[in-house]
Amino acid sequence: MPRPRRRLASTCIGTVTAGLLATGAALAAPEEDRPEGSDIAMGAYLDYGPPGVARIPHLSSWLGGKEIRVGHTYLPGDSWAGIEGRVSFLDDWAEWRQEEDDRLFVLNVPMQERNEGRVPDYQVARLIRAGAQGQYDRHFRELAERLVELGVPDTVIVLGWEMNGVTYTHRCAPDPENWKAYWRRIVTTMRAVPGQKFTFDFAPNRGTDAIGWTKCYPGDDVVDVIGMDSYDQGPGQDFDDQITQPYGLRHHVDFAKAHGKPVSYPEWGLFRRGDNPEYVRRMLKWIQQHKPLYHTITDYCPHGVWQCKDNPQSAKVFRDALTPERPGPVVPTPVVPTPVVPTPVVPTPVVPTPVVPTPQVPTPQVPTPQVPTPPVPTPQVPTPEVPVPTPVVPTPEATGPTPTPAPTPSPVAPSPPVPTPVTPTPVPSPVAPSPVAPSPVVPSPEVPLPVTPSPLVPTPEVPEPAPEPTPAVPTPQVPAPSPVTPAPVPSPAVPSPVTPSPVTPSPAVPKPEPTPPKPLPEPTPPPPVNSKQWCVPLNFGEWLSKLVGNQAVCIKLDFGKGSGIWPF
Repeated sequence: MPRPRRRLASTCIGTVTAGLLATGAALAAPEEDRPEGSDIAMGAYLDYGPPGVARIPHLSSWLGGKEIRVGHTYLPGDSWAGIEGRVSFLDDWAEWRQEEDDRLFVLNVPMQERNEGRVPDYQVARLIRAGAQGQYDRHFRELAERLVELGVPDTVIVLGWEMNGVTYTHRCAPDPENWKAYWRRIVTTMRAVPGQKFTFDFAPNRGTDAIGWTKCYPGDDVVDVIGMDSYDQGPGQDFDDQITQPYGLRHHVDFAKAHGKPVSYPEWGLFRRGDNPEYVRRMLKWIQQHKPLYHTITDYCPHGVWQCKDNPQSAKVFRDALTPERPGPVVPTPVVPTPVVPTPVVPTPVVPTPVVPTPQVPTPQVPTPQVPTPPVPTPQVPTPEVPVPTPVVPTPEATGPTPTPAPTPSPVAPSPPVPTPVTPTPVPSPVAPSPVAPSPVVPSPEVPLPVTPSPLVPTPEVPEPAPEPTPAVPTPQVPAPSPVTPAPVPSPAVPSPVTPSPVTPSPAVPKPEPTPPKPLPEPTPPPPVNSKQWCVPLNFGEWLSKLVGNQAVCIKLDFGKGSGIWPF
């Protein structure tokens, strides 16, 4: 490291170099227009404490709005308290780091107190051996716990930087083997703290210096990044010498590649040759070519380009190279109209497509079995206003022998034997009630009266389905008809008190009855003798009769004495 920087660092709480990584991705440039290496993080040391944090936005503005992703500072090495992280400015850097997820916090950590106290080599060797024996482990454990507590457990730790030089008390040359053992103890101790995600950066000076830095390399298992601090000074006369010299830039890149580690440049900048824009240009080109994890320029005089006004030419090169490219004004491309050539429309002949009839395949009809539903007759409650169909009846003045009317078949039950007249005075035939609708024949003593069917039966003739015959149930007694007024049909269940005249029974005509004989309805009181009321019992079937009881339709007939007028 250059001597002026060491003198400045010795006047404050440890040398603090704030390096800020910057993404090369231009904010205003499209993805395909980004310059080579623009994805590499870049930063600059501005101050070790809060002023360094506060200056980051201004540096970004000077670089045309370039985003600053990484903060870089140093712990003071004057006492173990500083190495343990008991300094207030860590809070500011931790807060800055937590504002964006893609930011990095890089922290240089000394390995010994009085780190810039010009301790002689024999004392350095004794301190190194004490560290290798574990005497200082507690200090680094406290530092790890402090960083985890602050919310920066992923800090990049540049431990014992520039160990191949002659300046710091943590230098390697007095005892390389114990130095490597000491490094390993520190890394092991810090990695044992719960919650840590530290990255350890091994960063020597460019060139041989006091010892070849590869002789201090502690091993791949305790190193994550291989860095290098490089300023514009000897050995070497130009940038090409810096590349090709022993332990130079080329050796650094090759060594890291051989060990499978990324490279970094925690410190770089101007120094012995003053304002040297060629060095800045070549260094930026080298960084773009080898793509380190991050790089930071030391931005104070004589090394810097922004805060140091002694290097205007180098500042211009630095700024032009890192300022994001702005898209130029968009020049609209003139639209040249393409002439539209109409395409002649050739009519396509329409060829009729023959219609092929689709054969109709009949769908087989699967008969659905019909489950007979027993008819439930609707009960009809007779009222006086029930209309009685008008029968075709001859006038009462008719004389002479009256032919015996043919018995009307009942649609349900067989009719009882119909009497055949023997003498001029016809005798009524006993009528048996039908279980559904009885159709009795009521003869008059002088004029036989044809009996009309029951109002519930629409027609007197019903097709006979050939069921089993049901024996006729004769009524034991039929009342004698009145000489003037035709007698009403007696109730089938109650015998008439008048003894009937002897009749000659007609042969019984069987009537179809689809159901077995039903019980006779309960007897009703017989009508009075010579009553003018004619009642016909109604049969609604067994089931409905139980619900509504025995019903009858009655018609009151009043002929009057000698009226000679039929009441209908």
